[in-house]
Amino acid sequence: MASITPRYAHPFLPVTRADMQARGWEQCDIIIVSGDAYVDHPAFGPVLIARFLEGRGFKVGIIPQPDWHSAEPFKALGAPRLFFGVAAGNLDSMLNRLTAQKKNRSEDQYSPGGRTNCRPDRASIVYAQRCREAFPDVPIVLGGIEASLRRIAHFDYWSEKVRRSILFDAKADLLVFGMGERPIWEIADRLNRGERIEDLTDIRGTARLINDAAMKALEADPAKRAADRDKVVVLPSYEEVVADTRAFAVMSRDFQMETNPGNARAIAQRHGNRAIYMNPPARPLEDGAGQKPGDTATVAMDELYDLKLNRVPHPMYKEPIPAYETVKHSVVLMRGCFGGCTFCSITEHEGRVIQSRSAQSVLREVREVRRMGDFRGTITDLGGPTANMYKLKCKSEDIESRCRKLSCVHPGVCENLQTDHGPLISLMKQVREEPGIKHVFIASGVRYDLAERSPEYVKELAAHHVGGQLSVAPEHVSPRVLEKMKKPGIESFERFQNMFACASEDAGKEQYDIAYFISGHPGSTLEDMVMLAQWLKEKGKRPRQVQDFIPTPMSVATAMYYTGLDPLKMEPVYTAKGLREKRLQKALLLYWNPEHWPLAREALRLAGREDLIGRGPNALVPPESAAEAARLRRAGSAEPEQGLATNAWPRPVQPRPSGRNTGRTPRPGPRGR
Repeated sequence: MASITPRYAHPFLPVTRADMQARGWEQCDIIIVSGDAYVDHPAFGPVLIARFLEGRGFKVGIIPQPDWHSAEPFKALGAPRLFFGVAAGNLDSMLNRLTAQKKNRSEDQYSPGGRTNCRPDRASIVYAQRCREAFPDVPIVLGGIEASLRRIAHFDYWSEKVRRSILFDAKADLLVFGMGERPIWEIADRLNRGERIEDLTDIRGTARLINDAAMKALEADPAKRAADRDKVVVLPSYEEVVADTRAFAVMSRDFQMETNPGNARAIAQRHGNRAIYMNPPARPLEDGAGQKPGDTATVAMDELYDLKLNRVPHPMYKEPIPAYETVKHSVVLMRGCFGGCTFCSITEHEGRVIQSRSAQSVLREVREVRRMGDFRGTITDLGGPTANMYKLKCKSEDIESRCRKLSCVHPGVCENLQTDHGPLISLMKQVREEPGIKHVFIASGVRYDLAERSPEYVKELAAHHVGGQLSVAPEHVSPRVLEKMKKPGIESFERFQNMFACASEDAGKEQYDIAYFISGHPGSTLEDMVMLAQWLKEKGKRPRQVQDFIPTPMSVATAMYYTGLDPLKMEPVYTAKGLREKRLQKALLLYWNPEHWPLAREALRLAGREDLIGRGPNALVPPESAAEAARLRRAGSAEPEQGLATNAWPRPVQPRPSGRNTGRTPRPGPRGR
């Protein structure tokens, strides 16, 4: 590994002993172990956490993508004085390696040169075990998206079984779930003040293991009603959810109800003679600079984005890191999402409360980007988990703190949600008026049911912030499938389409909305996919980037997939489970692509819709031709490979430091810390 060089604005975090010596350090206070390459940019979650702790006075080192085959690489910086912080990286390591068809991905976006095999499967577990092997007495704290979304018993799609809480296998001391700044600061501060790791039992946003006696006491008097504010919610045990899918659905439902920091209770789940105990989620970060700037008891959004980062990969890398190349000139405005889509884990991880930066903070970062040597005047994305949730919030903090709804926009937009896009429109104008800024694009997905409430936003978007194509995600057209997704009806998307088309025409621009769809989602039958294919043909759309649903840990849709039950209603829901049926559903979305005609025909026959095979105006696919049959015979199979439209990065990437575990293929996404 190369040493720090003086040509960067800020010293990189130490990655070698030589780097520590250059700073005059004998020992790090904290060492972060990450499954991603070390990119000194706020879009990389473990790095942002490390820089945050450094900004608060700790000596922090980082071990990026260590060779996990022995404990030696984990000794590179010596033993940390306080603890190891372990994260698999910006994505769940299994999602990062395998597709929905359980095939190896061809590229790891977070590794130099996009190389694969730079991290182990279930990296959080492996890294934590190696840290323990290297320094048995040093506390270990798990964090990141992988640990966060595997903190209770969970269905693992890649092994097709229910796995126990990751904390049992990792044998770490604490697990930080959700966005990690508040809990990791409290952990570091209290350990630094002399407390022991086993005494840190009350930190919000953390989970730990408890013994049989402690769990029996909780089981003797659990919370039974929402009014039981001071009691613990006891989930069905690991053994129960393994044996009974209904118990798994109950677990998922009860867990989802405790995600609002304003009213969430502690949760416990038995695993044999021990249990996992989770404190309520951490409080959201304060907007802007916060009410008490400089007060270490608070953590505000602006503090994070004012940290000193070089915004480039560490100089030890000689190959480009694909995820960085995508996000390097983008700026994040906010975190959190109140959409509550069942296939997406943003709400569980980032929370439903929107936390926004101040306009001044955003403009400071834009000026930093402008000073980058390769910047040519284009901000590639000004967004977040959703492009247009900046500054949107509940009209009352009291109502928000008491609310137990899982979505603020489903089945309709809540009457208490303030949907004024004014602050966002003002910020968009300020950014594009900055000297040296030629273009400011919105690559994050637009929530169209909110956008249609603000014609001015749509007009501003179309006139100044779309580079020809706009990302929107209707996901499906079937009402029953959209209900299971917690997405708005297709009518809302069609209204937004018309608004955007008119606004583009008024601006004198030829622009298109690029719609994204999911196949194989729970609730979706072949008949539903035929409906979607017919809608696409009627609208003249030929989607090239279609996602096969991936059941990621702890999402509501994954519970549907595994149990066959909607956990929120405890009613049966159909799910395409076999890999072949998933391919059949996907082929219907690609009805226009000759590579997928054989599977599409098979799907139409199974759905009883052979009338759509032909050459008439209503047909989706033509009959098999002699030339096609001969080609397939020569190929030795009537089933094409995945081929076109299985793009590993289907949407323009959003500048968020960690991977959201969603029902679609991974891309650089929200912070997983």
